[in-house]
Amino acid sequence: MGRSVSPKRSVKPPRPAYILDEQIGFILRQVWQRHATIFAREIGINLTPTQWAALAKLNETGPCSQNLLGRLTAMDVATIKGVIDRLTARGLTETSSDPEDGRRLLVSLTRAGQQLAEKAAPNALAISRETLAPLDAKERETLIALLEKLR
Repeated sequence: MGRSVSPKRSVKPPRPAYILDEQIGFILRQVWQRHATIFAREIGINLTPTQWAALAKLNETGPCSQNLLGRLTAMDVATIKGVIDRLTARGLTETSSDPEDGRRLLVSLTRAGQQLAEKAAPNALAISRETLAPLDAKERETLIALLEKLR
């Protein structure tokens, strides 16, 4: 006579303590990737997000030191230097001596840089709108306020 075989129960593994899809860093990276795709498609000119940030901030503030521009755009010293070098090579920014401190260089937009910043601004606003499009007005306001707290 044969042995009776009891059916094996499948044992579900315990839920891990760390689930990647639930982590803020992973979610923010996915949102950033979506935004970067929208940016590349919609900016309308050959600029990276960091180059656009530098142009937009210079358009806002006027001439400033490269160090201050880096702080205002959340870029480290090496990154802002590379961004300004590339923008200057394209004729969009220029440097000059600070009249108040000859050791310091001021970065400013050239006329072409100013025109490009003004031309791209509507596209940049549209990029922000599209990035936030899945949210209603109240959700957008809440998200921005919460992200500001995390900055």
